[in-house]
Amino acid sequence: MVTRRTFLGVMASTLLPAVASGATDRDYEPEYLRPWLRAAQMPPLVDRIPDRPRIVRIKDMGREPGEYGGTVRMIIGDQKDIRFMTIYGYARLVGYDEKLQLQPDILESFEAKDDSVFTFKIRPGHKWSDGEPFTSDDFRYWWEDVILNKSLTPGGGALELRPHGKLPRFEVVDPLTVRYSWQEPNPNFLASLAAPQPLVLAGPGHYLRQFHKKYQDDIRLSALMKDNRVKKWADLHIKMGRGYRPDNPALPVLDPWRNTTASPAEQYVFERNPFFHRIDENGRQLPYIDRFVLSISQSSIIAAKTGAGESDLQATGIDFDDYTFLKDAEKRYPVKVDLWKMARGSRVALLPNLNCSDLVWREVFRDVRVRRALSLAIDRHEINQAVFYGLGTESADTILPESPLFKQEYADAWISHDEEQANALLDQAGLQNRDDDGIRLLPDGRRAEITVETAGESTLDTDVLELITDHWRRIGIALFTRSSQRDVFRSRAMGGRIMMSIWYGLDNGVPTADMNPAQLAPTQDDQLQWPLWGMYYLSAGTQGTSPDLPEATQLVELLKQWGVAPTLDERTAIWQKMLTIYTQQVFSIGLINGTFQPVLRSTKLRNLPNHALYGFDPTCYLGVYMPDTFWMKEEI
Repeated sequence: MVTRRTFLGVMASTLLPAVASGATDRDYEPEYLRPWLRAAQMPPLVDRIPDRPRIVRIKDMGREPGEYGGTVRMIIGDQKDIRFMTIYGYARLVGYDEKLQLQPDILESFEAKDDSVFTFKIRPGHKWSDGEPFTSDDFRYWWEDVILNKSLTPGGGALELRPHGKLPRFEVVDPLTVRYSWQEPNPNFLASLAAPQPLVLAGPGHYLRQFHKKYQDDIRLSALMKDNRVKKWADLHIKMGRGYRPDNPALPVLDPWRNTTASPAEQYVFERNPFFHRIDENGRQLPYIDRFVLSISQSSIIAAKTGAGESDLQATGIDFDDYTFLKDAEKRYPVKVDLWKMARGSRVALLPNLNCSDLVWREVFRDVRVRRALSLAIDRHEINQAVFYGLGTESADTILPESPLFKQEYADAWISHDEEQANALLDQAGLQNRDDDGIRLLPDGRRAEITVETAGESTLDTDVLELITDHWRRIGIALFTRSSQRDVFRSRAMGGRIMMSIWYGLDNGVPTADMNPAQLAPTQDDQLQWPLWGMYYLSAGTQGTSPDLPEATQLVELLKQWGVAPTLDERTAIWQKMLTIYTQQVFSIGLINGTFQPVLRSTKLRNLPNHALYGFDPTCYLGVYMPDTFWMKEEI
């Protein structure tokens, strides 16, 4: 426990120059917490923060230290979207800074030896949001009682923990130190802790034990299962301990804001965590903002509601084609709209399903000449001008110039608008025969009609497909579109019923060599160009099908090599090989990248960058820009 000291005592050891003479504990307390403090229901700040909190020097970030207070309204499209608060809050054991360099956050420090032995130091005096100590026992609980418990972790643990097939050795060195050791390098370990949906290594054991069969008596456990409408104790533990989507308001967290609303609800209120571990250079505890209120709305009208002044901070649920409408709202409401550069490999990409259940189309799509021809036939300049006002970059689905791995040859791969070459490639692939309408014929005599499916969430996709319909018609390919809800869309893709889909390109367009290149290989079941191959990898061979295309198999092999590569130079070389294969094989047909994402904020909301990178991975949307440092200025 932290011993009782004056707040100036804490500042003397950390921020001596920043504290004015005569300041007291009260000067640093958020007004929002005063009722609990007056009622002695909460300890003072000095006893809430760690002995050595993380000090965020906001002036060094080019921003201004703020004041406490304020409520920020956001609109979400579904109850599941409360996960945005854990993404935006971006409290991680280890996290990225704005330059995408790893640094300790919740941890006081970490040490990596040969990328195989990782030692973590916990901040003394750190506490969960309920005031209970955060110590190595929380890591021990998660390791022994969750990861090693076959009911809670039937698959044997996350792949990030067993990249070579075996879990690491876990040690509790002392109450504030833990260690994870592998026989071989695991270069993805730290990056997985910094991810949007991070690898979980610790949990509030003091709270979760009541839902665990090992610690709770059967009668009480049965009652808890009945109250929470689950049939298995493992399902109860998972439901009550889910941190990424924090719909259990009783779950202690380490995030800047904690959910206070039980599900189901139409509105979720997140309040400041009184025990959050970050402070600014003036000794004020972060976050500055007291509350976030998330209101659920239909996804299709989020942009309309945002433009009607119903949101103080909005990035999700709006798109580039909403920009003009949102910009016009600046005339009517005290809001400002900025454009952030999207960090994806392509804002729009066509994904031919190499696992398509139609055997004829499957073989056609697996011919690289067909994929290259479809790419060459697209007039990206027309799409850029008509849909993105010329603001995007015509490119393959690949990384952006902001990445140190970028090469122009990746961006240029098979994107020149060349109908003559496209026609020649299709002829060489055996599709030279046409019907009276000029549509090519498949080997079984059917017309070459491609149905491109969408999740129906963006009119921008529809606009792009209308243009591509004309482009492909000129090379003898008929294009049709079909829209369905996202869950149905995903299900159809997994079942092989989708021939081709339109979606985003690579999630992470700004990787470094130390980031996992798994997005370039079949590793996930939501990779729409090869979902069954991705499922095979994800399930360690128990589901899906094994890749049987040589280049896809090579990508998986290179990924394995990256996982044991001991040096940065070797990991860089592997990334370059994988990028070359991925772009030359045109596994996804990228169209335009470097496009912009509107980010709307109240004019009272300060410390948001005017220009930044925007993406799920690795920037966690707004996360790496530290929303806990955003603040509301009442007088403009």
